[in-house]
Amino acid sequence: MKPIILIVDDDPIILSMMNKVLSTHYKVRVANSGYRALEVVMTEPKPELILLDVLMPDTSGFDVLAKLRDNNDTKEIPVIFVTGLKGENDEEKGIELGAVDYISKPISPIILLARVKNHLILKHAKDFLIDKNSFLESEIARRLEENQNIQDVSIRALAHLAETRDPETGEHILRTQKYVNILAKQLQTNSRFSDVLTDKYISIITKSAPLHDIGKVGISDAILLKHGKFTDEEFETMKLHAMHGVKAIESAEKDINKSVEFLDIAKEIAHWHHEHWDGNGYPDQISGDTIPLSARLMAIADVFDALISKRVYKEAMSYDVARDIIISERGKQFDPEITDAFITCYEQFVQTANEYRDVKP
Repeated sequence: MKPIILIVDDDPIILSMMNKVLSTHYKVRVANSGYRALEVVMTEPKPELILLDVLMPDTSGFDVLAKLRDNNDTKEIPVIFVTGLKGENDEEKGIELGAVDYISKPISPIILLARVKNHLILKHAKDFLIDKNSFLESEIARRLEENQNIQDVSIRALAHLAETRDPETGEHILRTQKYVNILAKQLQTNSRFSDVLTDKYISIITKSAPLHDIGKVGISDAILLKHGKFTDEEFETMKLHAMHGVKAIESAEKDINKSVEFLDIAKEIAHWHHEHWDGNGYPDQISGDTIPLSARLMAIADVFDALISKRVYKEAMSYDVARDIIISERGKQFDPEITDAFITCYEQFVQTANEYRDVKP
């Protein structure tokens, strides 16, 4: 299909001449006024190039160009001014308004054809790049979403692998994931945490949270599913799940040549979410801000959910009793300010616990 050219000029002789020169190569539309040009340009299919006279009695070419550029449907159509004006200021004004070129009267057919051809080539190249970029952007977005979905499913699959060892934990990973997200968002306005708790970081720790107990796959059923209290020796074995978790994630990283942020944070959570603010936790007995923020957030999320959930070794506690236990551990097991955030958003924890309640067999 031939490209469509719109010629705008109030002089019928010039319209006829340009039409004759261009019509052998292009499909030509004509308009003898600025107002008519603004009507014709909206006819589908729209012209790919406009040759626009500057001096017309009803409205100037400058005014027509300004209106074309203000309209999203026409602002990308290249416009070449055709004029008998010789002033440099007039050319500058046209270029500032968005004209791509000037052709001076009297018009040379050879120059007219050359300028039209060149600007159509440029427009087609620009359109191709825009289409190509749009396609690439949509393809990148599609593949990122696909990879994200695969990544999320893989994380949940790994987390459920650990959970299948303990069938009574039910929706534990969903609840704790949500709790961590609630706490992190609550703390975003806290000056102590605001620099770290960006939207991106919160997204990553939320993604990583389900892997906090992946290390349980390394604990024997005799201990993991034991009814009743652990012996000291059994408890020491149980505590090894923190290091098992780190090693499991590190094994998954072996084929990756660079650091993956969500896996780095997943290792923090798996490794240190049983550490205590006062240094009496495990496996490394670190304390205070030495414990990564991700692990401190998970600590409250994990303990709250453990308290309100039935396990082979205990009955579920009420939400309020669990809340009071966590408050009693403020500054001991838990970061004081994260504990305060938990108190503030306690009702959201309750709502989440009810929403993802364990389904009884």
